[in-house]
Amino acid sequence: MAYDKALAQRIRMFLATQAAFSERKMFGGVGFMLHGNMACGVLDDRLIVRVGLDRYDQTLTLPHTDTFDSRGRPMKGWVTVSPPGYDSDDDLKDWLDRAVSFTTTLPPKA
Repeated sequence: MAYDKALAQRIRMFLATQAAFSERKMFGGVGFMLHGNMACGVLDDRLIVRVGLDRYDQTLTLPHTDTFDSRGRPMKGWVTVSPPGYDSDDDLKDWLDRAVSFTTTLPPKA
């Protein structure tokens, strides 16, 4: 399954300044990690964003969002954003700031 390589490159540019930033191919797309914890990713043309359980329900009320379904099972704390929701650099930065904000609260993985 392919993923939007242009979106992945835009994410790389935004996250390049983050400490302990890395990426890994997963679930047919690409995941972006901070200190070993996945913060966001790209699957097909969708942006995957880790927002945490506390902000999950509220985030799903925002335009262009949906649940992230992994292998037939919704993953609470994660949302997907369709292209109209991240087309502008400001919108993408907003989503990535949400992902970084939550993921940096998690303990680093070895």
